[in-house]
Amino acid sequence: MSHLLKIWSLSVSPNALVDFGMSWVIQELMISFCAEDQAAFHSEKMEQKGKLDDGKQEIGSRSGERFRLTGSCALVLQRGDITKWHIDGKTDAIVNAANERMVGGGGVDGAIHAAAGKQLLEATKKIPISEGVRCPVGSAVLTPGFKLPVSKIIHTVGPIYYIEGNPASLLAKAHKESVRLATENGLKYIAFPAISCGVYGYPIEEAAEISIQSLRESAGELLEVHFVHFQAATYRAWLAEAKVKLEKLTDS
Repeated sequence: MSHLLKIWSLSVSPNALVDFGMSWVIQELMISFCAEDQAAFHSEKMEQKGKLDDGKQEIGSRSGERFRLTGSCALVLQRGDITKWHIDGKTDAIVNAANERMVGGGGVDGAIHAAAGKQLLEATKKIPISEGVRCPVGSAVLTPGFKLPVSKIIHTVGPIYYIEGNPASLLAKAHKESVRLATENGLKYIAFPAISCGVYGYPIEEAAEISIQSLRESAGELLEVHFVHFQAATYRAWLAEAKVKLEKLTDS
């Protein structure tokens, strides 16, 4: 409700919606909520620090729930802070749930920018921009990891669930494009957040199904695909989907 009141308070005229396009305006309005969203993210992070109900995990280690994604690639589900995830610092990357302008935002996007340092924003600002867009919905862009412990950051833009005409296709494309970039750059390990499941409003059960299926189709030469969830609800949704669709792997 507070977000709706903020939209009305901006007094966006019908002409503005026509001139700039509904999706662009909504995107800009959502970006204006970054400070509130990021504050909530860090507030909850502090409240739950050390209290993850599934046990505190060493993010990026071989801990977590493991499943067979393809014949040669494992799916690993973990809870924690994705900015701390890493495997070897050479062939690993995290995926950032970015916006089209790629200038940082709230939630995981803001957390990744904060952890990577100002060099990340300087790098993304150098990416060519057209009509306010550096990375279209469903596309992906690669940058160095900068101050993060991983080698690379793959930035992808997920769909706004109630705005895009075919959000499922775009969400699948965002995952597949991220994997394509990882493979083309010789990466073997990649970690995703729950793309589009925050302010973009994607139902988490649907997102879990789409993401896992799209990765089964595109994992290619990757050795491991991780999902690192801060929220218990998203972790449970991905875990439930994996248990139904994939073979559980056990330590031998």
